[in-house]
Amino acid sequence: MASTPNRPLRKAGATARLRALARDRSGATVIEFALVAAPFVALIMAVLQTSVVFFSQQALETSAERTARQLMTGQAQTSGTTQSSFKTTACNNLPRFMKCANLMIDVQNADNFSSVDTSMPALTYDSSGNVTNAWKFSPGGAGSIVIMRTMYQLPVISGPLGFDLSNMGSNRRLLIATSVFKTEPYGSTGS
Repeated sequence: MASTPNRPLRKAGATARLRALARDRSGATVIEFALVAAPFVALIMAVLQTSVVFFSQQALETSAERTARQLMTGQAQTSGTTQSSFKTTACNNLPRFMKCANLMIDVQNADNFSSVDTSMPALTYDSSGNVTNAWKFSPGGAGSIVIMRTMYQLPVISGPLGFDLSNMGSNRRLLIATSVFKTEPYGSTGS
């Protein structure tokens, strides 16, 4: 029965050690960093991925502007540019970090500005998740109203804590740059 009187001492000793541990601040910084590190890393990854998406969107806009100039001035129409060669021109205007295989271009014309459709195109996919749309190439002639959609499938990385910027399957984000313009009166008296 010698252990019975010691029991309160053990309990008192454990309580004293817990109180001493609660007052000890030598490891508090490490514990606080451990609690904050995961959300901080997640925030940094989210900021970086968002920056890449915004930078890529601006790069696509710039490339679309350069490419649309070929149609606006009539260079593409007068030189007999095909859909394939026009895409090659657009690919040459892309920055080096963007792949031509991920680029899609749709060129249409309209009778007037009020009938222009700039809504997001409805994409169709095959069983592997690849886009199967047949894009048009109808640049019109001098004085035509042209709608050029330049679309790019940007690979994105899903972040921790459920952060995901993809709006397509297979961790891809569809970026769209739409240009609507009236072609110059090249080679004729204009309209």
